[in-house]
Formats: sequence, C-alpha cells, structure tokens
Amino acid sequence: SKDGDVGAFKRRRATELKHGRVSMLACMGYIVPEYFKFPGYLAPKADLAFADVPNGLAAISKVPEAGWCQWFAFVGALETNIFASDASRDPGDYANAGRLGLPFADGIDDPEKRKRSLNAELANGRLAMMAITGMFFQDGLTGSAWGDWALYTDSPLRAFENELGVQAPVGFWDPVGLSKDGNVETFKRRRATEIKHGRISMLATMGYITPEVTGKFPGYLSPSTELKFADIPNGLAAISKVPAAGWAQIIAYAFFVEFSSNNFGWVDAGGNFDFSGKLVNAANKQGDSRAPGDVGWRPPLLATDDAELKKKRLNAEIANGRLAMMAIMGMFFQDGLTGSAWGDWSLYTDSPLRAFENELGIQAPVGFFDPLGMSKDGDVGAFKRRRATELKHGRVSMLACMGYIVPEYFKFPGYLAPKADLAFADVPNGLAAISKVPEAGWCQWFAFVGALETNIFASDASRDPGDYANAGRLGLPFADGIDDPEKRKRGLNAELANGRLAMMA
Repeated sequence: SKDGDVGAFKRRRATELKHGRVSMLACMGYIVPEYFKFPGYLAPKADLAFADVPNGLAAISKVPEAGWCQWFAFVGALETNIFASDASRDPGDYANAGRLGLPFADGIDDPEKRKRSLNAELANGRLAMMAITGMFFQDGLTGSAWGDWALYTDSPLRAFENELGVQAPVGFWDPVGLSKDGNVETFKRRRATEIKHGRISMLATMGYITPEVTGKFPGYLSPSTELKFADIPNGLAAISKVPAAGWAQIIAYAFFVEFSSNNFGWVDAGGNFDFSGKLVNAANKQGDSRAPGDVGWRPPLLATDDAELKKKRLNAEIANGRLAMMAIMGMFFQDGLTGSAWGDWSLYTDSPLRAFENELGIQAPVGFFDPLGMSKDGDVGAFKRRRATELKHGRVSMLACMGYIVPEYFKFPGYLAPKADLAFADVPNGLAAISKVPEAGWCQWFAFVGALETNIFASDASRDPGDYANAGRLGLPFADGIDDPEKRKRGLNAELANGRLAMMA
C-alpha cells in the first residue's frame, strides 16, 4: 500500500473480504458434517445420498459433473450480479447484499455498530483463511481435517518415531529432514555414529574434568622419554606432549575398537580367534538385527535384561552423549582461546576485545556487545571513530525527540520567516515540517552544521570519543565539563545509554 493507490487498496480489501467469507463458510462446511448430514439423496439419478459423501477433500471425488456445472453457474451469478463491484461503495459492501455478504440480507444502520461488525468480520475472515489452509494440509496428509497423527500411515517418519533418542520435549526432531526418505539403514548408520561420538565426548569431557579434581597418576607416562604424568598439562596443550609412539598406540587402539564394533576379531566359545572369517560372517548376520550402538559388549552394572530399564538407560546415554558433544566443543573453544577449558577471561590476554573492555558504554546486562564482530580486529582508531559517530547520532536523536515532543505543547510566538510570511504556528509538527522550510532555511542549517563539525566538534585523536575542546556536557558548545572522574564517567555512560534509546525512539 506504500504507493497510496486507493483503487488498488479497495480492490485488495474486497478480495480479502471475499476470501474471508468463503473461508468461514468452508470451515463450517468441514465442521457441520461431523455432527449432521442431510437425509435423502444429493443426486438421485446417480443414486448418491448425502450420507455417502465423505467429509473434507475426499468429497471432491464424489461430486458429479452436473454438480460442478451448478457450482460454476452459482458462483458466476454471485460475482456478476449480487457481488458486482461498485467503486462508489466501501470494499465488500454490495447494493444487493447485507451482513456477511449474504444476498438480499439486511445491513447495519448504526455507523459505530457497523464499523465494529465489519472489523470483527475481517478478523474472523483472516482467522478462517489460516484455519481452512491448516485443515486442507492436515486433511491431505491424514485424511482428516483434525490431523490425527494415527491416520498418517504413509509418513516416512513412521519408521523412526519409536526409536531411541525420541524424547520430550521435542519428540522426533529432524529439522533438516535427513530422515524424510524413510531409509532405515541410513538412519541406523547415523544413529550408531551419533552414539559413538556421544560416548567419546563423554569420556573426553571427563578427561578434562578428572585431572583438575583428582590430580594425576604418579610415576612415568613414558619412561624412555622421562615423561611423567605430572608433566602433562590439561586440555589441548597435552597434545604437544604425546610422543610418536603414543600416537601410534592411540591410533592402533582406535582401529581395534572400530573393527571390534563391526564384528572383527570376535572369538568363539572356546576363546579361539576367528582367522577364517566364518565367525565374522555369522556375527555380521547377527549384527544386522542389533540396535545402533550395540557392539556386543555388556558393561558390568549397566547391562540389564529388563526391557523398560534398558530403554530408559539407552535413552539416558543418548541424551548425555548429546550434552557431552556440546560440552566438549565448548571446552575446546574456551581452551583454545584462554588456555583453560573453564574459559577464564582473565587468561585470554590476546583477545583483540581487550582494547575495548573498559570503554564507556559497556554496561549491564549485556556488557561488551558486538554481535557483528566490528571490533574483533582490535583497531583502536576505527573503534574511536565509530564511538564518536555513535555519540553524535545519539545527541542529535535526543534533540530530535525533544523537537517532536515540545511543539505539541508549545510553539514560539511570531514569525519563523517574516519575508515568507511564515509564522511558527504555521509549521506542522514532525516530518511535515520539512515541506515548510524555505531555501534560505536549508542554507542556514547546512552552514550551522558545517561550522559545528569543522570547528566546535573537530576530531582530536588525543581526546576521548565525543570529547571536544570547545564543548562541554552533552556536547553543547562552550559549556562546562565535569571535573570529577567518577561522576564524569557515570554521566557519559548515561549519555550513551540515553542516546541509544533516543536513536530507537
């Protein structure tokens, strides 16, 4: 509507009203047959009774050709006669229609009551348009406008809705749609991968925490290199201390675990290793029926034959693994930045944000707030320039807000421009005032702003942003400043906060 075209607005409003009215009738058409259907026949020649017509979208398939012709004829008659457009009337108001657009019904004579009713009709029509769209969607998926999930038997997600890891409050959560193809093998592979990552992350998280709490083993980790357990730092720094033979052991062990989980290296009942491959083939067949993450090992104190308890514990493992994956990523990130998994800010001495953490404007509750990372390069000059710009904009905005408010209660007497016969009282409030400013007024504005920028508010790299030699409180030219450092800081922080609020206002 930004072009202000009244004709186009009325046409759109009339269309909205029609759609709303049709949607309200359609919603009722979905609901009423659930409780009542006419007795007798809808099409006697086709032996079609009202009771034979299903509710919702399925009814379309039951409409005979003659019925479609009747529909089109009826709608055409309404559009070309009863609901014919009339530019002299309000949108949705037709000479031959009354309340709710019903043909030849009475209208509402009371203007206030009529306005209230039309607003209610618009609101209800908008709600009905949303409702009927939802009914169509759910009907198409489930065969019922009420969207009974039990009826949506064709959903590919049926394959996974009862899987482990489907837990409250989100239920089956797959926002990227990775499982929408219903491929069970792919789902199992991803679930097994998730469980492995979760288990490793839980161990890794404990590996960060335990040395901090319980200490480290006595003695040597690698006697040949004289490397003691006590010499190994906690966290990522430990990587640099692992000797080459240690990396070989870690990789060999990881391969052993991976191959074992894929049924490699199993032994028979007599303790004999499988070298011929017969046990591997048999175990692979057995493994096909296992749940993801089941590698054939029953951990003491955790394994159970109770189906419900087993399900509860496996769900807990998945949930804890997901939490641990998030936790270990946070620990890695904080360790990389600060040298500690606990992210002690005092240790992050190399942060470029250190240059600005004590600057003015860093206030509770958000502290140093730079979501776009504009200060991450640590450029002090660029920061000061932006801060000075922010202060100027804030000061101008505070004055502008006052300029909006004050004329509502007071205007100067006399003339603003005597030559143009323009009184202060003739200048409207707000943006409309711009049209009243004569050319000489614009010239005065530019000259005044230019004088302030080049003289009073000239940039000085040796001074704080917004602090000018010839300006005092609030940046007012030649005004007194604040000598008390604490009071000055509090006043400048308040100015910044008020300026930010004024820019929004």
